[in-house]
Amino acid sequence: MPAVIHPSAVVERGAQIAEDCKIGPFCHVGPEVVLGRGVELKSHVVVTGATEIGDETMVFPFAVIGEIPQDLKFKGEETRLVIGKRNRIREHVTMNCGTDGGGGLTKVGDDGLFMAGCHVAHDAQVGDRVILVNNSALAGHCVIEDDVIVGGLSGVHQWVRIGRGAIIGAVTMVTNDVIPYGLVQAPRGKLDGLNLVGLKRRGVSRSDITALRAAFQMLAQGEGAFADRAKRLGNETQSDYVREIVDFILGDSDRHFLTPG
Repeated sequence: MPAVIHPSAVVERGAQIAEDCKIGPFCHVGPEVVLGRGVELKSHVVVTGATEIGDETMVFPFAVIGEIPQDLKFKGEETRLVIGKRNRIREHVTMNCGTDGGGGLTKVGDDGLFMAGCHVAHDAQVGDRVILVNNSALAGHCVIEDDVIVGGLSGVHQWVRIGRGAIIGAVTMVTNDVIPYGLVQAPRGKLDGLNLVGLKRRGVSRSDITALRAAFQMLAQGEGAFADRAKRLGNETQSDYVREIVDFILGDSDRHFLTPG
C-alpha cells in the first residue's frame, strides 16, 4: 500500500518514505529522513536531520525529531538519530541528533513510550521498552537500559547510566548511576530499594527476587567500600539477576553510583 501524505505536508526531495506510512497535515519531513513501514506522523510533526524512524512508530502532534543538539560545541558536523520500531512518541517530545564528541549517534530502541513533553538529548543511548513520563528529560550521553521507567518531571544528568529494569520516581534529579532493578526517588535521587513491582510484572522467580533483596541489603550494609561489596557479592551469588547488578557496578563508568541508604 503506498504512503498517504496530506497535501499540506512538506516532504523534501531525498526523504525515503516506506510503504504504509501516513504523514498528516502540516508535517515537515527533511531530505535525509528515512521512515520505515507503517510509520505515522499525526500532524504538525517535524522530522529533520539524518534521522531514521523504525517500522510502525507513531509520532504525535508538535513533536520535533532529529533537530541539532542543544550543545554549544556542535558546529554542524554530520550526526544521526536512529529510532527503533513500534515506539509511541507523544505531543511536544524532542529528540536530538548526536555530536562528534559523543560518537555522533543518538539511539532509541523498540517499543518505547515517550510521553508528552519529554526530551532525549544528543548521544543518549536508550534501550527497548523504556517509558519516559511527561516532561522528563535525558541529558546528553546518558545510557538508559531496557525496561527503565523515568517518572514525570524527572531529570537525568549527562553521562549517567540507568541499569535495566530500574524505576525513577516522579520529580527526581538523578546525578549518579543507578543499578539494574533499582528504585530511585526523592528530589535529589536516593536509591531507596528495588523495583519489585516491575520484577513481578516480568515474571521474575521468587528465588531471584529473594536473591536480589539479599544483594541489596549487602550493598547497603556490608563492610568495605561499595565496589568491594559488589566484588564479594559477585563471588558469592548464583543469580543471573544479581550478577547483572555486579557487572553493571564494576563496568566502565566515570560516574559514581547512587548507593543505598
